[in-house]
Amino acid sequence: MYKVEPSGETLGCSIHGMDLSKPLGKPELGFVLHALADHGVVCFPKQSLDPAAQVAFSREFGELEVHVSGVFQEPGHPEVMILSNIVENGKPVGLADAGQDWHTDMSFSKTIAFINVLYALKVPRRDGRPLGATLFANMTAAYDALPDDVKRKIEGLSATHNFEKFWEMMRRRGGAKTSRAPMTEEQKRMKPPVSQPMVLVHPISGHKSLYVDPGYTVSIDGMDKQESDELLDFLFRHQLRLEFQYTHRWNEGDVLVWDNLRTLHNAEADYRADEPRLIKRCQAMADRVFTPEFARLAQEYGRPLEPTRRDRLV
Repeated sequence: MYKVEPSGETLGCSIHGMDLSKPLGKPELGFVLHALADHGVVCFPKQSLDPAAQVAFSREFGELEVHVSGVFQEPGHPEVMILSNIVENGKPVGLADAGQDWHTDMSFSKTIAFINVLYALKVPRRDGRPLGATLFANMTAAYDALPDDVKRKIEGLSATHNFEKFWEMMRRRGGAKTSRAPMTEEQKRMKPPVSQPMVLVHPISGHKSLYVDPGYTVSIDGMDKQESDELLDFLFRHQLRLEFQYTHRWNEGDVLVWDNLRTLHNAEADYRADEPRLIKRCQAMADRVFTPEFARLAQEYGRPLEPTRRDRLV
């Protein structure tokens, strides 16, 4: 039987006994969807995936995004982005500073992201302790804890999100050593600013989440700039309160899946250049999770399943 082991914290669980190198059936997909709705962040320990298997697993949750930068892609699988501080023959093999501040992925896109799927191949360690943790913040809990007057104020409002905000922030932080080039005009045309609702109703759980983030949100639509800046500053500080945070400490073989509809994340850069980190990333968009089919699957199969049950989703 598949076993869910909750972290006991505001987010996070592990699922044991599921081999992600094999195709998912409807029961497995529904089971994972239910775990994501319950826990937000799901770890599958001790996996062994090739790029094709990672792509196949990730694609069950939605259309896969190909990163706008067009760099550090797995050969033959552009949907897989390589995240690494390793340098070979004088050239970086992956994006070294990916996700190193608080954000939720693809909030800057008309179709937002549903899940990220990260597979750890090399984890930096020092004195036996894993480094390079990924931090998460629970935006359902953050919304629930908002003062009632703030909930009323943001209900029905939208905010503008801009990819360039985070990209430029990381470029400035990296200085001369950064592998990030300035965005080209073509990349800016591909990722123009978009508006998103500030309160998002989760399509599976039905719970409300606070859908703004320090990485990409730039303004509240239709609001005076000063008022917008002050309210966003309050919301950014509020959503990062320690009681909303959860930390995943990596091991080799971990496949970590998280729900961007209800979490923020931040990659902790506490390792040196000589402490190698190698993670491969896919991202599934929210083009299917808002369909009745996904909610039905989560409701029907949100319980332990026999691993032998394979009913391929078509």
